Amino acid sequence: MAKQLTDALKRKIALLPDSPGCYLMKEQGEILYVGKAFNLNNRVRSYFSSQPHSNKVQALVDRIDDFDIILASTNLEALVLESNLIKLHRPYYNIKLMDDKHYPYIRISVNEPFPRLTVARRVENDGAKYFGPYYGTSAIRQVTGVLRRTFPLRTCKLPLPGAKNLRPCLAYEMGQCLGPCANLVSQEDYQVMVDEVIAFLKGRYKPVVDRLEKEMEQAAMELQFERAGELRDSIKDIKGLMEQQNALQTSQVDQDVIAAAQDGLDAMAQVLFIRGGKMLEAQSFSLPREGSEPLSEVLEGFLTQFYEDRLPAREVIVQALNDPNTMEAWLREKKQSAVTLTLPQRGDKLRLVDNALQNARDALQKRNARDQVVLERTVGAVKELAAALHLQEVPERIEGFDISNTQGSQSVASMVVFIKGEPARKEYRHFNIKTVEGPNDFASLHEALSRRFARMKDKDKPWPAPDLILVDGGPQQLQYALMARDSQGLDVPMFSLAERLEEIYLPGQDEPVVLDRHSPALHLVQRVRDEAHRFGITHHRKRRGKEGIRSRLEEVPGIGPARRRALLSAFRSMKGILEADVDSLAAVPGMSKASAQALYNALHANDAANA
Repeated sequence: MAKQLTDALKRKIALLPDSPGCYLMKEQGEILYVGKAFNLNNRVRSYFSSQPHSNKVQALVDRIDDFDIILASTNLEALVLESNLIKLHRPYYNIKLMDDKHYPYIRISVNEPFPRLTVARRVENDGAKYFGPYYGTSAIRQVTGVLRRTFPLRTCKLPLPGAKNLRPCLAYEMGQCLGPCANLVSQEDYQVMVDEVIAFLKGRYKPVVDRLEKEMEQAAMELQFERAGELRDSIKDIKGLMEQQNALQTSQVDQDVIAAAQDGLDAMAQVLFIRGGKMLEAQSFSLPREGSEPLSEVLEGFLTQFYEDRLPAREVIVQALNDPNTMEAWLREKKQSAVTLTLPQRGDKLRLVDNALQNARDALQKRNARDQVVLERTVGAVKELAAALHLQEVPERIEGFDISNTQGSQSVASMVVFIKGEPARKEYRHFNIKTVEGPNDFASLHEALSRRFARMKDKDKPWPAPDLILVDGGPQQLQYALMARDSQGLDVPMFSLAERLEEIYLPGQDEPVVLDRHSPALHLVQRVRDEAHRFGITHHRKRRGKEGIRSRLEEVPGIGPARRRALLSAFRSMKGILEADVDSLAAVPGMSKASAQALYNALHANDAANA
């Protein structure tokens, strides 16, 4: 159904130019979506026409109350501009890659006299050579481990060559550096090693293995068996690295293969990374709300975000695109070298796309299955709990309460919050019990809940009302909790959970409710109870620790509240105070030489007795 347009929107639409550029759809000034068009007039006008839209586009159109355009000279310029605007504004309706990690590269600073080998998270325009990206920490660790054992290039940041020779570090002693800082290798010999590393990272393993085998044989002939063993291990590591890669083709090609699967709601993009004719990794990227959009548009949006901070391979093979020529030009600009963009229709490259598509479908199916499990354990569990407790409405905000103390001292009440079945840790609170003496969990619970309910009526910062409250314990704990609620004139549903048999007690019911031990509702209740217990214990331990420090200092004559605060401020902890000498203690503001000596003697009395 066509959107009812305001006069302002009609005027803007009437003035749209027939030129390339970007458009920014807005609602009350907020940018909802950034798109590009080769013809702004046709593209933007289509949003407000009577033609049917996908669910995502219709939801967007229903919110639009304004739009802006930015003209571009060419289609390529529009593509670059769109990418920059999406990165800047992160609009809600644009494709969002759910995998936002920056994968590591191996970086060789070839612009230095003695290049360094390091790991980098981003490709910078700094004259260095980058290889990768490597997907997963195990991959980067394995490759760098082999490199550092086989090619001992330096990793330090020293500016070389320096004004004078330095003493080589531990890396040199371990055989992981050639020692250029100590002038133990010439720049020419070092460069030979750098060239071998670069060739190795480009997939040319055989010359390296041949060299190492010759060196191993020579070392064995000269009875240098330890060195021969090290070379044997390096050869084994390199061959193992080669064997782990699945050969796809005989040609030494670098390719990224990209396809996407859709299920009507969401989409899943899949990228196969082929380097030197071998598949190094496959990676999936979830694309929410893109399940019913045109596939070519989905992949185009994915590519502009995926390659925003990555270098493309020499060839990028894609399932479908609207304008491959413009995308190819953009990729070449990003890489600053040749890139071929291919949309295969037959042959081996189409089989690679089919492989990526099959992986994408599998990843989407597994993600949907995981989402269903999460839904059952959260929202589904809350609904099941509401039915078991005979609640009229499904609770959104569930709060759990527990009491922690040590023989009645430093009593603490914890409050944890679950919203829609998931913990909302920013909402957690604790209450230091003030009015209860001794180990009285019932009265402590009454005080904590009374204070919590009173917070709902705070004029400045009222706390949100709970939809359901769980207290740890049996019917007696529940009774005291109900008294606190009723004293405030509230009607919040409450129940308790007895730990021994995991029985649920409800107000006005003598017999407990026992849920199936495999029930998602019972697992949710247990999570709330256990989280309240954990949160309470953690805070209680901190309070008890602080109280122990304070009590120990209080036992020393002449150390009052002001001096205790000054000492803890100066030394940060009781351990720091214990390790301080008399002069350091006397230097604390407010302390005298006599009080410092008295404190030192009191804290170290046991040491003297045991001497």
